[in-house]
Amino acid sequence: MTGLPMWHPPSGRGPGLVLIQEIFGLDDYLRSVAADLAAAGYVVAVPELFRRTAPGWSSTHDEAGVAASMEVAASFDPALGLSDVLDTMAHLRALPEVPGGVGVLGFCLGGSLAFAAAAEGDPDVAVSFYGSAVAGQIADLARVSCPIQFHFGGQDPYIPRADVAVVAAAVAAHPGAEIHVQEEAGHAFHNHVAPMFHHPAAAARAWELTTQFLRRTLPA
Repeated sequence: MTGLPMWHPPSGRGPGLVLIQEIFGLDDYLRSVAADLAAAGYVVAVPELFRRTAPGWSSTHDEAGVAASMEVAASFDPALGLSDVLDTMAHLRALPEVPGGVGVLGFCLGGSLAFAAAAEGDPDVAVSFYGSAVAGQIADLARVSCPIQFHFGGQDPYIPRADVAVVAAAVAAHPGAEIHVQEEAGHAFHNHVAPMFHHPAAAARAWELTTQFLRRTLPA
């Protein structure tokens, strides 16, 4: 996988994480998340989901940027995107600097794909932030064998509270799964470069839960 954006921890080696983008592409936000995860000891790789239709895509985080990104995302093929995620997992597993396991972590579009990858593939851990397709595919949770963590905002205009309840009910019956809802937050609340979405307090709480989860399930 030539040209795959990667971040390495200070030691140069560690468990792998496939970081899966929002509709905004590989932007400053996603780069900062990758850098944070690398600093925590992980080898991070980011597949470019829109490379077939909008290579190099990165947008602003205002109304115009959201509209443009939605247009790009409309021509995205989820099956091909999932294959990119699974290929990136396999790529990380084959690297000599990744002696441990490999996990998946995604936001928004990436949150849906992280869940799909956990069902279709063999990650050692999965973290899914506000994936809008999760509730509709929640039957696939039965095929997830790794620890999995879901995050949602209680005020998300794109993901109805009833959908979050569907996920919560399934999680309650599935060992190794957990769900956290930041009740006062909306969609993409972790994205600190998107003022229209970012909820600092909710983002901090959710990220602490995420890093604790990764330390338990895929320690670096």
